[in-house]
Amino acid sequence: MVINQNKKYRTRDGRKVRIYSTKTGHGFDQVHGAIMADWGWEMSSWGINGMKDLSGVTETFGDLIEVKSWIKRTYWVNIYDGTKHSSLFDAKADADLADKYTNLGNRIACVKVVIDCEEGEGL
Repeated sequence: MVINQNKKYRTRDGRKVRIYSTKTGHGFDQVHGAIMADWGWEMSSWGINGMKDLSGVTETFGDLIEVKSWIKRTYWVNIYDGTKHSSLFDAKADADLADKYTNLGNRIACVKVVIDCEEGEGL
């Protein structure tokens, strides 16, 4: 992984990070920025791969981890007795309407499902 100044990062232990520069020399500390500490922003630097360890091998709490988009959505699922078929809807009213006009059998539940995860989770 190469740190990209246009992406968002956090530390491995979950602290906020600001990246100021990724083009500051040829040594290990090529990425410069700050980490949010209890008292405010604290200057820090990393290797171009986002690692704090000089060897670039050992993971540490201060390593950079890319923050991916967060997905939060709510769906409604019709569950029918005696069938493997279920339907997914954006609103409960849509689920109710679909149940009214389909012949899938006896609807035994209309379940609210909340998706609340980071993009790519479970892949």
